[in-house]
Amino acid sequence: ALPEKKMVFKELVTNKEDMKKLVLAPLIHYPLLGGSALITFEKAEVAQRIIEVREHVVELSNGEELEELDRCRVRVQAAPVDILLPSALEIGLTRSSRSILVSGLPSLGIPEEALLDKLELFFSKTKNMGGEVESREFLNDSGEVVLTFVKDGVAEPLITRGHIQVPIGKEKYDLKISPCMSGDIANLQFQPSRCPRTVLLSGIPDVLDEEPMRDTLEIHFQKASRGGGEVDALAYVPAGRQGLAVFTEDVG
Repeated sequence: ALPEKKMVFKELVTNKEDMKKLVLAPLIHYPLLGGSALITFEKAEVAQRIIEVREHVVELSNGEELEELDRCRVRVQAAPVDILLPSALEIGLTRSSRSILVSGLPSLGIPEEALLDKLELFFSKTKNMGGEVESREFLNDSGEVVLTFVKDGVAEPLITRGHIQVPIGKEKYDLKISPCMSGDIANLQFQPSRCPRTVLLSGIPDVLDEEPMRDTLEIHFQKASRGGGEVDALAYVPAGRQGLAVFTEDVG
């Protein structure tokens, strides 16, 4: 299931030549089971070498001599990390007849609800070209506000005007009024992708505490003599627990 994402479109494109592409920044949630780790190397060729070996013997003694050899080394399996990335997206847009998008709001440090109250009070008055407000919503991603009026015909004159002076506190601020567009995903396609620098390690027994095990794995896999290299990031989940790794735009 895809997370709900609110988007604000700030331009009305009329010429095909002027169209701008909608760039998707992936934010992939990857479940990590207990007894496993994700390790991201600085270089892709290092990750490939680790995957090709498949099984790795990791020393746990850190140079100390232990009576039982089985307790000072463990075998872990290395595998590639495959994820699904969006490859195509179609969005059906509709313009609301009763809503406006208010932007250019000042950063005054007042509570969000207090700011919404001031906007509702201003835009509910007919002398300000407004009307009764049905709902208001603060968009955290953009810092803008969507106001929806009870009656049709209130929003359009405000949108045509484009800007309006609104008193907030002791000052007046020139706020921009734009049409409010809503979109529904009509088609979303994915394609498999392999993370070039990240390796999944599994079969890690619960023989060390979380931090010592994480340090041990990083020490082992950064040694060039064992086919490793510089480690960029490492996430370890002990047996009996679950984790969630997040891949951002630069998918490792």
